[in-house]
Amino acid sequence: MSLDRTVLAFAGVMVLLSVALTVWVSPYFIWFTVFIGLNMLQSAFTGFCPAAMIFRKLGIKPGCAF
Repeated sequence: MSLDRTVLAFAGVMVLLSVALTVWVSPYFIWFTVFIGLNMLQSAFTGFCPAAMIFRKLGIKPGCAF
C-alpha cells in the first residue's frame, strides 16, 4: 500500500473511532473529530502531514498503489 493510501486509511479509521467515542463514551470526543478534520484541512493546503512523516519512518514507501 502506498503512503498516500495509508494516510487516507488511517484518517478514516481515526474519524470513525472518534465518532464512536463521541456516541458511546462522551460528547466531548467531538473535539477529537474536529482536530482530525482541521489536521486534514491544513495538510491539504500546506502539504505538512505528521501521520505521513511517521508512516514514512515506519517504512511505508511513497509511490503507485497499483
